Amino acid sequence: MRLDKFLKVSRIIKRRTVANEVCDMARVFVNSNPAKPAKQLKVGDIITIEYKVKTLVVKVLKIPNGNVSVNEADSLYEVISE
Repeated sequence: MRLDKFLKVSRIIKRRTVANEVCDMARVFVNSNPAKPAKQLKVGDIITIEYKVKTLVVKVLKIPNGNVSVNEADSLYEVISE
């Protein structure tokens, strides 16, 4: 699954266009490497998102096949640090 779609489906970032913009500003890293929105994710990848005030680090636990319900969104990733 693409990085931008994963961020939207998992509800880490609310909109896919916003996820694209954040990736284009080089504020998203996958396994410590700057990531483009089209980066294909795998289970076990570490995603780091640098916000203005904080940094969010999550580990991908599951890659969904499509849309995910609100209740299942939290099970797609594990927060490592905020």
